[in-house]
Parts: sequence; structure tokens; C-alpha cells
Amino acid sequence: MTLTLDDVDRFEAARPRLAAIAYRMLGSAAEAEDAVQEAFLRWQGADVAAIEVPEAWLTKVLTNLCLNQLTSARARRETYVGEWLPEPVLGGDPMLGPADTAEQRESVSYAVMTLMERLSPNERAVYVLREAFDYPHREIAAILDITEAGSQQIFHRAKKHVADGRTRAEIDQAAARRIVEEFLAAATGGSVTPLLELLTDDSIAIGDGGGKVPARAKAFEGATAVAKFLWGMFRPAAVKRDMIGGAADLYAWPVNGEPGLVAVVGDRVVGVMAVEIAADGVAACRTQVNPDKLARATALWATLDHGEPLVEQAF
Repeated sequence: MTLTLDDVDRFEAARPRLAAIAYRMLGSAAEAEDAVQEAFLRWQGADVAAIEVPEAWLTKVLTNLCLNQLTSARARRETYVGEWLPEPVLGGDPMLGPADTAEQRESVSYAVMTLMERLSPNERAVYVLREAFDYPHREIAAILDITEAGSQQIFHRAKKHVADGRTRAEIDQAAARRIVEEFLAAATGGSVTPLLELLTDDSIAIGDGGGKVPARAKAFEGATAVAKFLWGMFRPAAVKRDMIGGAADLYAWPVNGEPGLVAVVGDRVVGVMAVEIAADGVAACRTQVNPDKLARATALWATLDHGEPLVEQAF
């Protein structure tokens, strides 16, 4: 059907919310954009005048598209080379969605989005809609064609799965930057001892190279192993410069709402690290270096006033 300008405007007003929902569900900004575009095509083909509540209709369509996508995505990840991490979204990107409450901020954190991989597609959908967007269980039940009691049960189960793996402490941006600066100074220093003092005993380090950039197939676990790995990773080496196309500048910048580091060569983002902070120190470092998952970060970086790097010509 032919859409009126009002119909198009109505969809465009909903687009940011739909994109933020899709990103949380899929862990991929690129796939989220595809899902939103497919929702628009469904909107274009519908009898819009007969749709009583467009927001509910669009959310239901988008959620079902994401559920279908999650099924195929899980199959692809079984053959993914090395560790899989979500596509990072830098601070300033509207795809991060609402951030008014601690629950909303946490729902898009790199740590929680990684943990959500443990959830079934339905658990993930209910968790995202309820925790991040505060949908009532009655509306979630209608979107997923389940009972309201079923939605509540799924949510409590999903929230427990996520909470069982969480160690994050809520910190403000100024404190986050100080932690990142201290962390980077320790990682680029002459000894692993300062890093050991910053890391929790059960800290982990995970990297996603997607088979295109070298990254360890399994996570480093424990403060000693993580400290040695990070200290080695931040050492200058010609082979690293050859691999990423030059010497990288390192910036402190929020990643999915968490403290983070962004590595940039020229105008390209070549690496993004999210630093998970617990009450007793740095609990995890999750690093994305798969170039396929850094295109959006590169495009956004060119528009940001990111200031001067913490370290120039690193690696």
C-alpha cells in the first residue's frame, strides 16, 4: 500500500526505539538496522489505517523479526572463529537507546549483552522489553503471544541468569575516565604489578577477532593471566602495526555505557575495549577487533569531539 507522509513520519518517530530494541536483542548494530528496515517494509505493506496502536504493532513485528534472526544467528555463532562478542556501540550513538535508569544503562552494557547470549530467544525478548523499555507484562504477552503470567516467569528467569553473571558497579563518567586512565597507565608501564593491583582475582579478558585479526580462542582467566596478557598486548611491536595498518592512538571513551578504550589508526577505529568495573577492581576486559564489527564505530568516531588521545602512537 502507498504510505502517506504522516504514515512515514509515524514510522520515523518510532525508528530510534525500534533500533535500540533490535540492537539489544541481536547484539549487532548492522543486523538491527536490517531488522528495522524490514519492519518498515512490513509497515509499507500493511493496512496502516486499520492499525489501532501503531507502536504496539511495530514492536510486535520487529520483535518477531529479531526472534527469527536470533535462531539463525545462534547457528552461525556455532561456527564462529574464536570468542564471539557483540558489535560495540560507542557513547553518543542513538542506538544505545534510553539511559534514564540504572536498569536501562545496564541492559545495553557490553557485559550484560554478552551474558544475554545465555538466554533463549524468548527470554532475551522479554528481558529487553521489560528491563530496558519498561513494557508492562500485559503488552509483552501480546507481542509474544504468551500469557501475562508466562511473561512474568520468563522475565524472572532471564533476570536471574543475567544477575548470576554480573559484577558491575555503577560509576559516573568522571570516575570511569579516571579508572581507564589508571588502567592504561598500568598496562603500558614497565611491570605487571600495577595491573595485578587493579584486577579482581577472578578477572577475565576476552577478544573477538572473528578470524580476521588474531585473538585467543579462549578467555584469559584470573588476575595473573589477564595482567600478563594485557601487559603484552600494549607493548609496541612492528607486527602489531603491520596487522592494523599503523600505530594506534588510544582514547578513553564510553563503550555501551561502560568505561572503555578506543584504538584509532588514522580515521579508522581498529579496536574497542569495554572495561567492566566491580566494587573491588577491574573484573573484565572485552575487546572487539573484528573489522566487520567496527564500521559503525568508525563512522560515528569521525563525528565526535573526542579530544586528545591518552596515548599516541601506541603498539
